[in-house]
Amino acid sequence: MDDLLKNKVKDMNLEKISFSDLINQMDSSGGFSAKNLAKAVSILEDMIKEKACKRFFSFPACIIATGLRGAIAQAIERGLFDVIITTCGTLDHDLARAYGGDYFHGSFELDDAELRKTGVNRLGNVLVPNESYGKILEEKMNPILEKLIKIKKEWSGRELIHEFGKKLDDKNSILFQASKKNIPIYIPGITDGAFGTNLVWFSQDHDFKIDLLKDEKEISDIVFTNKRTGALMIGGGISKHHTIWWNQFKGGLDYAVFITTATQYDGSLSGARLKEAVSWGKIKEKAKYVTVDGDATIILPIILAAIYEKL
Repeated sequence: MDDLLKNKVKDMNLEKISFSDLINQMDSSGGFSAKNLAKAVSILEDMIKEKACKRFFSFPACIIATGLRGAIAQAIERGLFDVIITTCGTLDHDLARAYGGDYFHGSFELDDAELRKTGVNRLGNVLVPNESYGKILEEKMNPILEKLIKIKKEWSGRELIHEFGKKLDDKNSILFQASKKNIPIYIPGITDGAFGTNLVWFSQDHDFKIDLLKDEKEISDIVFTNKRTGALMIGGGISKHHTIWWNQFKGGLDYAVFITTATQYDGSLSGARLKEAVSWGKIKEKAKYVTVDGDATIILPIILAAIYEKL
């Protein structure tokens, strides 16, 4: 019992404070999710400092419709991660905005039927006009695909994404920064979005193919050629599952931080705590890991700002 009661809860003092100091005070305050947030920063700091560790970053597309896109691009530019696994919508939003498509502030309470009539799509409280999304992708993608098919008719998803990133000039673009740093982006569900649909339409008139199995083999090679792996994962779905799925074959992740707003009691992957992944061998029993409950648009900027100060 004496050992159990050794760490006292300390009060915060938030005057003239840095992000790293804030995280340290969250740790010493012992308060609920704040404690887990502080632990997440500590784990990621250790993961990034371990040079032998291959670092994965998985996230869903929705956050790329927000200003968090720029923060993620900056993290890639600064070399925090080695491998990205995400969803097709990330390509949609990143390319649309890199091509000059503007997204706008909205509200969760807007009349969606009226928005539909005016050609505006609502993503949470972000507004995406048709001309900033579907139309701009159709106009920009085909000329690039026409050039790429002259080089070869079959591309892996990772190769294709890299080529699109090379043709951008936007420091806030995830594809641009990943291409510049030669960081692979894998999208297992590459047809699940506007980018993928345009690939389908293009293939109807051209002898054009995507080799997704090549992507899978590359992920497998990355996992098996690195004894130590870690991951920052936002949300669930295919991007989180692909990250933990492939890592189970080498015995599991050594570091893992998971940010989610979902509950575990419906059995969803979005809600499944990392502790559950230990039972599958997707995270090592002795790994450093934590689940942080909360909205990534709030949590991730704090984590990244603190990491930059600590590093």
